[in-house]
Formats: sequence, C-alpha cells, structure tokens
Amino acid sequence: MKESRRDMVSVAIATNVSAQVSKIPMLSGTNFKVWKETVEIVLGCMDLDLALRSDQPTATPENPNEVKIEKWDRSNRMCLMIMKRSIPEAFQGSIIESKSAKKFLEEIQQYFANNEKSEASNLLAKLVAMKYKGKGNIREYIMEMSHLASKLKSLKLELSEDLLVHLVLISLPAHFGQFKVSYNTQKDKWSLNELISHCVQEEERQQRDKIESAHLASTSENEKMKRVKVAAEGSSQ
Repeated sequence: MKESRRDMVSVAIATNVSAQVSKIPMLSGTNFKVWKETVEIVLGCMDLDLALRSDQPTATPENPNEVKIEKWDRSNRMCLMIMKRSIPEAFQGSIIESKSAKKFLEEIQQYFANNEKSEASNLLAKLVAMKYKGKGNIREYIMEMSHLASKLKSLKLELSEDLLVHLVLISLPAHFGQFKVSYNTQKDKWSLNELISHCVQEEERQQRDKIESAHLASTSENEKMKRVKVAAEGSSQ
C-alpha cells in the first residue's frame, strides 16, 4: 500500500515537472528574451534556480557544507538539463560548453547579443537603402519602412519618428520633388500617420494628372488626324 502511494506521488511529481518544463519555448533566433524569462520563471517556481543565483559553495575543514553543496549540484545539473532540452542542436554547437548553468546561460546571452548587433546592422542598412518604385502602393511602402523601424526598436536601436519621416521622404522618387520641397519649407512637422495621408493624396493627384494628360494627348492626336483627313479630302476635290 505504501509503495503504491509512493508510486503515485512519483508520477504526480514527474507530471508536474513535465508540465512546467513544457512551458519553456524552443529557443530560436528571435525569441531569446522570452526564452530566458520563461526559463528563469520555471526554474524559480520549481525551486531549482539556486545555481543561477549563486556560485558553487566550497567546502572547508571547518565547514564541509555538504548539504549546501549537494543542493547546489542538483540545481546546477537540473538547470543545465532543462535549458539544453529547449535549445536546438544547431545552437548548441555554436555555444561554448560549460559545466556551470550560470555561465552556460551567460554564454547563450552573449551569443545572441552578438547576433542582435549583426541583425540590427542589416536592418538599418536595408531601411536606409529602400527606394519607392512608384507603383501606386505608397501606403504599404511606408508601413514596411515603419515595420523595419519597429524591428530595430526591439533590438534596442530606436529611430525617432521625425528621423523616420525624413528617411521616407529621401527614399521617394524624383516626381515627388515638389512635394518634398513643400514639406521642407513649412514650419510644422508631420507625424508618420500624417506623412502617409499626405503621400497617398499626392500619389492620387499625380495619377489623376497622368490620366488627364493622356486624355488630352489622345484628344489632341484625334483632332490632328481629323484635320489631316479634312485637308486630304479638300485637296482631292
């Protein structure tokens, strides 16, 4: 009877451990912050985070510290096992192996800090190099630039809204020249939403002008053809 109860308790503990560990997401190239926070919360709730909060205790002739050392060793072992369970093999090969859970977590953090710098540089280069092709979807184009700026913000490289507005204006093609001059000569600054609204209106105006010009050119050509036809008929008589 006692053995049956012990078995039930063991199963319950194992189930609880599995449920807690399953809350930790698989580490990827974009979720390190969430992954680290979840690891720390789960290990803390399971009372296994001692090795992450303190260094390994040492034994001395006066104080062997057997209980503390045993508790720390168990925490360290479990922390390493649980963290590695949620790290893909591709990342494990790039991270320096450590027997200390605390140092292992620091190595992972350093690895992703370096990756974030590289990602931020690539995103910034892409944002600065963007050029609008003038295909009638300027709203989507500006929103794409705003999305890149949001990604940079998540990587701790924040661009002011005023700077983003200027980057958008710089990226517009030559036929927006007068539009840009108009903005630069006015006192008020536009928010990003105001810029989108004005750009959409300007693009629609340019499209209307283009249609009207094409219509006038077509009408003029038709009139010319009529005059040529009339002249030809008159000379034949």
